[in-house]
Amino acid sequence: MSINDVEHCEVVHKHSEVVLKVHREMPDEDKLYDLAELFKVFGDSTRIRILFALFEQEMCVCDIADSLDMTQSAISHQLKILKQSKLVGNRREGKQIIYFLADEHVRTIIDQGINHIEE
Repeated sequence: MSINDVEHCEVVHKHSEVVLKVHREMPDEDKLYDLAELFKVFGDSTRIRILFALFEQEMCVCDIADSLDMTQSAISHQLKILKQSKLVGNRREGKQIIYFLADEHVRTIIDQGINHIEE
């Protein structure tokens, strides 16, 4: 794809006030990096399936694996990533570890994504 294939301005005219506003409002590079990393986590359908399962019910790894017809090892690996990204939390109940959504923001992000693709 060349630049001629993309719509662009036919004249060069800088809008300084627009550029200044963007510079003022732009988050710092660390925040942008963290945001990009967060969205990468949502880029895996297995992790999305786990999150959907946890929308319905807090569960242990065994139940998540059974619900998604996957191995416990595969689920554990994905849960580790979700936990590192602060999308899920866990607690111990006897010999089991119960996983749950970290907060309502997780559901909101997924719901917004669903709304977007259904438009």
